[in-house]
Amino acid sequence: MVDLNTPVNQLIMVGPIYGAKLSKLGIKTIEDLLFHIPFRYENYSNVSTIRNLQVGEKVSTTATIASFENIYTKYGKRIQKAKISDATGEIEVTWYNQPFLKNIFHPGVKLSLSGEVKWFGKNLTFVSPEYEILKPGIPPIHTGRLVPVYPETEGLSSKWLRSRINVVLTKLFPQIPEMLPTNFLSRFNLISRKEAIYKIHFPQNYEDIEASKRRLSFDELLILQWAADIRKKEFNQKTVGHKFEVEKFKKEVDEFIQNLPFRLTEDQKKAVAEIISDLEKTKPMNRLLEGDVGSGKTVVAAISMYLTYLNGYKSVLLAPTEILAQQHYQTVSQLLSPYKIKLGLITASNRIKRQKNEDLSKFNIYIGTHALLSEKLKIDDLGLIVIDEQQKFGVEQRAILRDKGKNPHVLILTATPIPRTIALTLYADLDLSVIEEMPSGRQKIKTWVVPAEKRNSAYIWIEKQIKHSDFKQQAFIICPFIEESESLETVRAAKTEFEKLQKEIFPALHLGLLHGKLTTTQKQKVMAQFKNGKIDILVSTPVVEVGIDVPTATIMMIEAADRFGLAQLHQLRGRVGRGNLQSYCLLFTESENTKTIDRLKILERVFNGPKLSEYDLKLRGAGEIFGTRQHGHFGLKFADITDLVLIEETKQAAKILAEIDPDLSQVSLLKEEVQKYTIAKVSPD
Repeated sequence: MVDLNTPVNQLIMVGPIYGAKLSKLGIKTIEDLLFHIPFRYENYSNVSTIRNLQVGEKVSTTATIASFENIYTKYGKRIQKAKISDATGEIEVTWYNQPFLKNIFHPGVKLSLSGEVKWFGKNLTFVSPEYEILKPGIPPIHTGRLVPVYPETEGLSSKWLRSRINVVLTKLFPQIPEMLPTNFLSRFNLISRKEAIYKIHFPQNYEDIEASKRRLSFDELLILQWAADIRKKEFNQKTVGHKFEVEKFKKEVDEFIQNLPFRLTEDQKKAVAEIISDLEKTKPMNRLLEGDVGSGKTVVAAISMYLTYLNGYKSVLLAPTEILAQQHYQTVSQLLSPYKIKLGLITASNRIKRQKNEDLSKFNIYIGTHALLSEKLKIDDLGLIVIDEQQKFGVEQRAILRDKGKNPHVLILTATPIPRTIALTLYADLDLSVIEEMPSGRQKIKTWVVPAEKRNSAYIWIEKQIKHSDFKQQAFIICPFIEESESLETVRAAKTEFEKLQKEIFPALHLGLLHGKLTTTQKQKVMAQFKNGKIDILVSTPVVEVGIDVPTATIMMIEAADRFGLAQLHQLRGRVGRGNLQSYCLLFTESENTKTIDRLKILERVFNGPKLSEYDLKLRGAGEIFGTRQHGHFGLKFADITDLVLIEETKQAAKILAEIDPDLSQVSLLKEEVQKYTIAKVSPD
């Protein structure tokens, strides 16, 4: 008997060869196959007789083959032609390079066809339509309806996946048990789990799709929130390996803050107070500090690391890139060097040097990249871990870092502007601090969307700002790609643009090129030249999005700005305006679409990251904020993290369950799914 745990390679017409291909899609069991959901649907539900077919419409028809032939042209092309008919008329159908059709298409065979009708000479014809042979009593699955289209891999088409899923659902009838309490279905207006699986694959209408997605999303968000609650409870039971004294060092911390070359904002003060309050508790801190680009998160982290040092313990700051790690190293060194605190920079590029010449145990603070994880480094007196942009590290990577100490405190920094409601769902097991206020003295970056006809004027203005200003000024020019793309020829690429700008536009200025394919040494050299003022204009890919702080950089010019989300454009814009000079951001686009231009113009008037992320959510969805438009944001396959109504409903459901069945003993399948979600070595952050 087939159940959800049956290996998929045991299915008829699957076997080991297709089983290996399915595994590339993460499909190993019947359950995996059924939960491999469509990412879109072809609407072939408009069914017409042959007489009523019209040019240009996407349509389906049912007809009988009258004749079929293979035609070979003098150029070697193979064309398959059929004539099909129904009670109202006859039409020709053409396919290309599918000679095997002659083995299955014979006069008298009844077909369902779906596709677009076109003129071929003076006659209407179907060109390369979807087709399937109709059998009595069996409804079509590839034509004549809303047809699911799936994520594919080489050798596995949507048509093949559709057929296998249909066999499972209509012939094998696997048990798909319910995992929610029965009264939840009516209370939260949900269809059953079994019905959702059937309808997500073979819906009768769009209402079926919405109802199915709502149910599967509800389950997923409920599991996410329940698992986060479990992690939080488990984490709250932990005791720190090294207890901090806070009151004892209050005077030193206050003096440190007073001696800073700037005043903390009220938001920074509040964040510091919340962190210090956490550090004196016996349970480890587990806090997310969200702050806009340039809001001063690193200073707050440095204060936390200073208090850790005063207590005799060590700190680690983990960054996702070498550029950002070096930036943190320089910033924290400037803040802490007067206190004779030893900092170590640990990245892949300086590993050999360290192994030969340095004793790693001598440092008070370790700042680095993934190299920190691979070092044979056990820090017995590790008191604090700071992780920058934690979503760029895997769960296991964060767990490895935790294991270098004994239940250390954890502070997570993010400049990704996540609306508060969503942050509280994604990071339900974290305490949240937010810095919205920008440091005093920071001027708003004047931002303009520049029309194509003003490009040359913009170039002239940029050169004037750099060559004839009373103050040293530098510029960024950001291109979305490193090299030209055949499919995106109009999108300016960094290498090509660099050569053109250097030779034709700015021959009198010094230009540099920065992109992800450069070696670490090459990147460091380019960045050092830019910081030292030897480069006037840095042409770069979005690799500069975070981690570059050059006070004399005052101009940010972004090519193909419509290819970026608003939040990412805002982060790129944040690379200028780091000093006291007025700074500018020029957004270029080849698009003439009014909606596209209006979306970009939002940046001319909105300078707050979280507000821009809200616009992104409304206009383009979660993928634009979190860097991808694929499924799988934060491990979610079905749910849209922007669906605030459903998030609130699942929170309510979780609260009800916690009251009536805290151990999930009455909903064992839900308990099983939650355990699956948390079964791996999961770091509480």
